[in-house]
Amino acid sequence: MAHDFSRAPAGPQRIVCLTEETTEWLYLLGQEARIVGISGYTVRPRRAREEKPKVSAFLNAKIDKILALEPDCVFGFSDLQADIASALIRAGVQVTVFNQRSVAQIFDMLQQVAAMVGQAEQGLAWIARTQARLREIAEAGRALPRRPRVYFEEWDEPCISGIRWVSELVGIAGGDDCFPELAAMPLGKDRIIGEPLRIVERAPDIVVGSWCGKKFRPERVAARPGWQNVPAVRDQQLFEIKSADILQPGPAALTDGVEQLHRIVMDWSARHA
Repeated sequence: MAHDFSRAPAGPQRIVCLTEETTEWLYLLGQEARIVGISGYTVRPRRAREEKPKVSAFLNAKIDKILALEPDCVFGFSDLQADIASALIRAGVQVTVFNQRSVAQIFDMLQQVAAMVGQAEQGLAWIARTQARLREIAEAGRALPRRPRVYFEEWDEPCISGIRWVSELVGIAGGDDCFPELAAMPLGKDRIIGEPLRIVERAPDIVVGSWCGKKFRPERVAARPGWQNVPAVRDQQLFEIKSADILQPGPAALTDGVEQLHRIVMDWSARHA
C-alpha cells in the first residue's frame, strides 16, 4: 500500500526543548502541541510550565525522562549543552543544537526552527515585523543628542558584563555598551570584570542589572566602594531587566528586552535634554 505523505504534518512531532527560547518560539508559531518536554527554567509563556513536563536544567538533563518521552527531535543551545546532546545522540535521538550569539544569529535560528515545523511563512512574517520595529527603535536612538553609556551586568559577584546580543540590543536601543570588547566573548567567565573600579572608570550613565534569575539589588550596586560618583549612581539610573526577558537568545530579547532598554534610554535622554 502506498503511503500518502502529502497528509503528514511537516517536521518533528515530538520535540524536547532544552532551553527556553525554542519553547517560546514554538508557542508563538502555534506549534506547542509538538512540545513534549521543556527546561525547568521556562517562564515564557507562563502556561508552558503547567502544560509540559520539565526535563532539564541548563547544564544537565534527565536523559531517561527525555528518552521515555520518545522525542523525534531535541533542540539545545550552545557548547555548554554538548554533553547532554552527545548522550542523546548515542541513544539514537536527533538533536539540533543552535549556538546563536548575535541578533542576526537569533533571527537565523528562529527562521530555521520555523522551517523545521512547516511554519516558514509565518516565521518570516514575524521576523519581518520584529526587524521593522528594531529599525524604528534604532532610528529613534540615532536621533538622540547624546547617547548614554550603559553598563549591563549579568552577574554581581564577580561582575560579568553583557553578552553579544545584549550589547547589540543596547546599541539598537540608543545606548553605548561600556564594555564592547567583552561582549564578543561567548563565555561568561571571559566577560568577568576582575576589578569593579574598571566599571567606575568607564563612568556609566545607566546601569542595567539582569542577574541570571536572581533579583537585582540596585542599593547594593550603589553602595559599592568608590561608586558614589558614578553618573548612574548619582542620578539613580539603576534598573533591572529580568533575565527571562533579555538573556534568552530568542523572541523575548528581540521584543520585551529591547523595548525595556529603549524606554530606559529615552527616559534618561528626556531627563538630560
